[in-house]
Amino acid sequence: MRLAILGGGGFRTPLVYGALLTDHHDRRVREVRLHDVDQQRLAAIERVLAEMAADHEDPPAVRTTTDLDEAVDGVDFVFSAIRVGGLAGRTADERVALGLGLLGQETTGPGGISYGLRTIPVALGVAERVKALAPDAWVINFTNPAGMITEAMQGVLGDRVVGICDSPIGLARRAAATLGIDPAETSVDYVGLNHLGWLRGLRHDGRDVLPELLADDARLASMEEGQLFGLDWIRTLGTIPNEYLYYFYFTRDAIASIGAGRQTRGEFLLEQQRTFYASLASTEGGALREWDRVRLERNATYMREARQDGEERDEHDVQGGGYEGVALAIMAAISRGEPASLILNVRGGGVVPGLPPDAVVEVPCTVDAAGPRPLPLSPLDGHPLGLVQQVKAVERLVIEAATTGSERRAVEAFALHPLVDSVTVARELLAGYRARIPLVDAVFRR
Repeated sequence: MRLAILGGGGFRTPLVYGALLTDHHDRRVREVRLHDVDQQRLAAIERVLAEMAADHEDPPAVRTTTDLDEAVDGVDFVFSAIRVGGLAGRTADERVALGLGLLGQETTGPGGISYGLRTIPVALGVAERVKALAPDAWVINFTNPAGMITEAMQGVLGDRVVGICDSPIGLARRAAATLGIDPAETSVDYVGLNHLGWLRGLRHDGRDVLPELLADDARLASMEEGQLFGLDWIRTLGTIPNEYLYYFYFTRDAIASIGAGRQTRGEFLLEQQRTFYASLASTEGGALREWDRVRLERNATYMREARQDGEERDEHDVQGGGYEGVALAIMAAISRGEPASLILNVRGGGVVPGLPPDAVVEVPCTVDAAGPRPLPLSPLDGHPLGLVQQVKAVERLVIEAATTGSERRAVEAFALHPLVDSVTVARELLAGYRARIPLVDAVFRR
């Protein structure tokens, strides 16, 4: 099989390639095409992959290109992991919001809207080229905001676009491991949107064991979510929230912490990755070792604003990983008939009552040769349903604004987001992002 990785010069590409190196099936990926708009980044990651492959027999061949058509022509699968506007755009996403006293985060709140506005036109262009050059290919979307981008691309490619994220995967895995249960022997009740979901149940040996975890002080406190949200709030909810719900439940705390820091997360990553790519361009050898060192540093500082001073992440969380395994499991299920149960971003088809049937939701699915199918779920109710409905309405307004160039719909999207508190501020957000990010401004100048 042939796999195209769009955004192939990005930092997570070696995780995917590393997973491919462990696959020895006769029907496996034999060729990986890395596409990126930045040749220096491509060259650096190509060196990392070459060192990874050195000790393996018959590793997947790697080709690099800055030409999108060359990358996707005739492939079987496309991994889309693009960052439109780069990390410089991410820092603007954060700083414009913070400058108005709002949450500055890349996917949640105003920053996610800005990110979506400039990414959707590019993602739709990708979808059109895949439709033309690889009409039977499946697209596995990593690009954030993952649910929004997946839904937009489905307008071109239908259900052959699947979104994935490692947050719910990690949450379910941590919950099972904390209870001493093999995650592979559990079934998960998880529901929501990307970066906006709740773990409601964890079944093992025919019973829901999540209440045992919620009742156990020591075990719950050992989980990253227990440290983020506090035991009392998790028990109040009766569920374990996705880590990104910290920004909704502790908004003021997050804004104060981010604002008090020397750097935003985007600024830290921008500085770190500039150093990384420059170092690989000026040295020979040691590319894999340097990539791994930077990866661990990156993971160790993830969501630092939500932790107490001096509080360190659990070693397993620092090691990270997960989404690349999900991506390979999707490919194996579709191409080789190896069924899998995974949490994915897919068209809901009514599985979440209260949302349109064609809305993309993040839910447990079974995956086989026909693709993913959402599993039946008990309905959402109370504040989670209201929050999901409101954020989904915002996502759809962003898609409409990005595809039509409507400033009115963009302002409406900002104004209706739960983390924006004024229509006046919504107008200031749009003006601020247009002034700081040319790719956002271009959406409204077509």
